[in-house]
Formats: sequence, C-alpha cells, structure tokens
Amino acid sequence: MADPVALLALALDAAVGWPAALYRRVGHPVGSFAQLIDHCAARWNDPARSALARKMGGIATLLLLLSVAGGGGWLVQYLLRLWLPQPWSWLLIGLLAYPALALRSLYSHVRAVHHALAADDLSAAREAVGMIVGRDTQSLDESGVTRAAIESLAESFCDGVVAPFFWLLLLGLPGVWAYKAVNTADSMIGHREAPWGPFGWAAARTDDLMNLIPARLAGCLLCLAGGGGWRVMWRDARNHASPNAGWPEAAMAGALDLRLAGPIRYDGVRHDKPWIGSGRSEADPLDLRWALAIYVQACLLLWLVAGLQALFAGDMI
Repeated sequence: MADPVALLALALDAAVGWPAALYRRVGHPVGSFAQLIDHCAARWNDPARSALARKMGGIATLLLLLSVAGGGGWLVQYLLRLWLPQPWSWLLIGLLAYPALALRSLYSHVRAVHHALAADDLSAAREAVGMIVGRDTQSLDESGVTRAAIESLAESFCDGVVAPFFWLLLLGLPGVWAYKAVNTADSMIGHREAPWGPFGWAAARTDDLMNLIPARLAGCLLCLAGGGGWRVMWRDARNHASPNAGWPEAAMAGALDLRLAGPIRYDGVRHDKPWIGSGRSEADPLDLRWALAIYVQACLLLWLVAGLQALFAGDMI
C-alpha cells in the first residue's frame, strides 16, 4: 500500500474539521501566517516607499512565508519519516496536514445559509452568507443571498478543498502548507486597491499559478458530480476577473442551470461584472440544497482519488 496521508487528511477533516472550541483556544494554523504577513506589511509596505520598493517587499514577504511554511513542512515531514516507522509517520503527517483542508467547514458555513433561508429568516441568511463573502449583503434578497452562497461554495471548493488536496498529494506536508501560506497572503494583501497594490503583486500572481491546475480540476469534478455543466464551464469560465475562480463557478452555474456572478456591490459601490451561465437568474433555497449535494459528491470523488492513490500509487511524498 502506498502512502495514505491524503486519504487520512480527508478523513480527519470530514470527521472533526477544526472544532470551534479548539479555534477559540488556540486559533488556526493560518493565523500564524496572517501575523507574519501583518508584520511584514507594517515594515515593507510604507506608502512613502516607491512602487518598486514595495513590490520587492512583497516578494520578500512571500519568500519568507514559503520558507516558513514549505521549509518547516519539509523538515517536519523528513524527521517524522526518519524517526518513526509506518504507519505512525503516516498518521502524524496526516494529522498535521488535515487543518489545511476545509471540507467540513465550508459545508457547515453554506448549510447555515440554507437553514436560514429554509426557515424564511432572510436577516439570518444575510448574516450567515456575510461570513463567507466579501460583498455587501444587507440589501440582498433571497435570490441574491442564495446566489452568493452558491458562488462562494463553488469558488471555495477550489481554494479550500481541491487545491490543498492537490498540493498535499503532489508534495506532501510542505506542499499543502506552502499553498495555504500563499493563499492566505493573497486573501490579505493580493489586491490592486490601496494600500496593497505593488506589495501584494507577488502573492496574487503566485496564488494564481498555484491554483491554475486545481481550479480546472475543481470545475471538472463539479461537472461530474452535477451531471453536466461542461459547455457553460468552457464558455464562461473566463467571464470571471480571476483566471481561476471562474472555472468552478461556471461549472456550478451550468450544473444548476443558473446565472451566477453579475452586478454586485462592495462597500456601497456597484460593480457591473459579467454573468456566468445562461440559465435562471432567480435562485431559491432548493438550488442551494442541490449545490450542497453536488459539493458533497465532488468531495467523494476526491476520496476516490485518494483511495486509489493509497492503494496503487508509489510513494509520492
């Protein structure tokens, strides 16, 4: 049997996730990345510096993150394999890798939106969806809340599930935590708007690169799980501003026969983004229920991949 670390990580995340009590007590591992990014930003993202100096500071921040996350992950993995026999090394590496996945957390957050909508509590639904999206939610109607939740579910399926799984399968512990460090940096500083701009350039571009294959895999998995959506995915994936996020969103739009994305508001400002999909523009709680079912089935396909790797592949990490 080959190394089953990816399968173990999936099982641990699906079974327990990252419990709220544990989060309140010790936080989450990505919190250490956020602290390091904040420290570097305070030091190297001074608006008085030139754009070039700030870009170099952002590159230095990214390299520091990769050395801590990737280098630290490699060292821990190497020492565990050196000192412990199998299966103990597998179990510990799986235990250290699973917090980088978000299968259970993503499902729980989106299910909370569905429960509120199903109970006709639009205020609670707006609050719940506001936990997982960055857009203005207080003016959203039921359809707007539903579409926002579906879009976040599809996009986060890549960022929170497929991409970390991909890098774990490919490079093991250093791969999965290097990805999480880069993804955290992108979410914090990888924006064109002030005060980031040049400082976040390296994080944004590296995140785009690391999601290049996983985003397309995520779209394919959602099409397989949803029994369709291929044509919409190939046609509309590039309607998204991100080179990657459009793939899973377009796949989900096609599978559900919905129109996603489109005009939205951030901080009170309307942004006329193009539509993704050519189906219905009015979504309801049943659509969100089906989206969750497609998500679960797509995750099960990942379990199948991990199981086949554990059974037949060589020692990959």
